[in-house]
Amino acid sequence: MDKLKVIETDTYITLENTHVLSTEEMLELVNFEISEQLLNHYDNITILVHSKFPEQVEKILRQRGFYLHDETLFVHKDLQQEELIGDSNLTFSSLHHVSTDIFKEAWGEVMSGSLNAPSTLHMNEQMMAVKKELGEAYKQSCLIASENGNTIGVVMPHIEPGTTNEGRLFYFGLVPSERGIGKSRKLHQSALSMLQRDFKARYYIGSTSVHNKPMVNTFVSNGCEITESYKVYKHIRGH
Repeated sequence: MDKLKVIETDTYITLENTHVLSTEEMLELVNFEISEQLLNHYDNITILVHSKFPEQVEKILRQRGFYLHDETLFVHKDLQQEELIGDSNLTFSSLHHVSTDIFKEAWGEVMSGSLNAPSTLHMNEQMMAVKKELGEAYKQSCLIASENGNTIGVVMPHIEPGTTNEGRLFYFGLVPSERGIGKSRKLHQSALSMLQRDFKARYYIGSTSVHNKPMVNTFVSNGCEITESYKVYKHIRGH
């Protein structure tokens, strides 16, 4: 488990980057390291299973009470090939300019009706995850996007912890009323521009559910290449 990216609080834990493990190490993880002690300690456990692993891994997880929550695609884009220009009609307000409550309200609206699998964490737990992963820098990464004074979405650009130049979006999306009219590509392009200009990212890694076809199309339209996929397995105590 020490090879993985681990995000945890007192009540939940997420295990990512399982692609770094061999099949033998992955089997050891699901057979032994995810012990009864771990299952009893956390209310919510998430593990991303890379597509390279055999069905045996998923079978063991299901036997241990995990269920398939979603399947996620990852994409990559080199940010050093060209200067990216954001949409000049969009403005962005961080937590240095708006309250946490206003940001959480906007984020909640963006998540409603999303084609991604719904989060199993409450909003306060999600904000805790942002603070835990990004540290004090989280305030400059929580951005409300507006157009003509109206909130249209949320973007959360940051440098992946443990790296110096890997750009990520902790979350990205539009409010329901702004979907389906071509704004996703513009907002995503603006977020990539911020990663390049303000965060000095050299490349971008993004992800979305295989079921979120509009987001996959946005990635491809903005020059991202699909690189790999993961099955998202969850164990929720009492589920």
